[in-house]
Parts: sequence; structure tokens; C-alpha cells
Amino acid sequence: MRWKLFADLAERAGDDEIDVSVDDNEPTAGDALAALLADHPELEERVFTADGDLESHLNLLRNGENITDAGLATPVSDDDELALFPPVSGG
Repeated sequence: MRWKLFADLAERAGDDEIDVSVDDNEPTAGDALAALLADHPELEERVFTADGDLESHLNLLRNGENITDAGLATPVSDDDELALFPPVSGG
């Protein structure tokens, strides 16, 4: 599956698209995120709170649909595109 990263997440990872693989028969978004963080541990402090929860300000998408409310237990498959959007402001 492929992660798309935006803003400072892409900068920290050094790329805005990252392929990961998950060795699980029924992978979840959490498994895919763990695979991403295993390859890019520099993202962890921006993705998780000190308590280990997903940062509430991040948007998590699966194939363009927001799954933030469903969370990391959302089932995913090898051909899914996942995305992490930090809050963006401008003016």
C-alpha cells in the first residue's frame, strides 16, 4: 500500500509518497502506519501524542475518504492509498 504525506510530514520523511508492506492477513490502518513509522521513525513525534494516541489534529484518509473517526482499526488492503494531512493554514 502507498502512503501520501503532506506538508511537514513529507519534509520529515524526505518524500511525499512511500510504499509499505504489511505482513498480516487482515491488515489495518494501524498496521500500515506502524510499517511507515518503522521505515521513518522521525515521523512518530508528529503522528502520536505522548500517550501513544494518534494526534487529534491529523486527518487520516483511505482512498480519499476520511477514516479519522474510524481510526487505526480500519481494514486496509495492498492496493489502498493512505494519506496523512496535518492542519494547514494560510492567508
